[in-house]
Amino acid sequence: MEEVPREAPHSPAPEAFASVTAEGAVAETLITVDSPGSMSELGRRIAGLLRPGDLVLLTGELGAGKTTLTRGLGEGLGVRGAVTSPTFVIARVHPPLGDGPALVHVDAYRLGGGLEEMEDLDLDVSLPESVVVVEWGDGKVEELSEDRLHVVISRAVGHEEVLDDVRQVSVRGIGARWAGAADGLAGLAERVAR
Repeated sequence: MEEVPREAPHSPAPEAFASVTAEGAVAETLITVDSPGSMSELGRRIAGLLRPGDLVLLTGELGAGKTTLTRGLGEGLGVRGAVTSPTFVIARVHPPLGDGPALVHVDAYRLGGGLEEMEDLDLDVSLPESVVVVEWGDGKVEELSEDRLHVVISRAVGHEEVLDDVRQVSVRGIGARWAGAADGLAGLAERVAR
């Protein structure tokens, strides 16, 4: 594996910091990712921090890399089945190949309502023994858990041009579960190998 260059052109270096907000304890890490392979690697690294009962919200425009990150999460968790976008089926369950948790991958893009519309998916039943990842979940599933990991993926911009494969990724832990994980989240800021 080749190491990603120290800094992408005109993008900030990764930072890690912790603060407390009205939502509760928050730990946040900012990471620059320069390729789909690096995005998958970041997913594998995040998977190393996850445990049954964790809720992960993914935010980013179409094509930002949410499903690529989730594919890396699935590899890191050691689940069965190819992780693909669940856009047309809304949710896919990937059982573990070993003793780890299942991965429940949800795409809430086409769901307009809040948690009421999500209730038919029984995510609250799946959450205690699984890792639940929800793409487009902002404003829809936060009530499932006071503790959640929120990953925001943005395209990097430099000198009036969009840098094709470069993404800025914010990984923010919300709630008591993540208050003690600031060091683990900060470790994600180490350069992600391709």
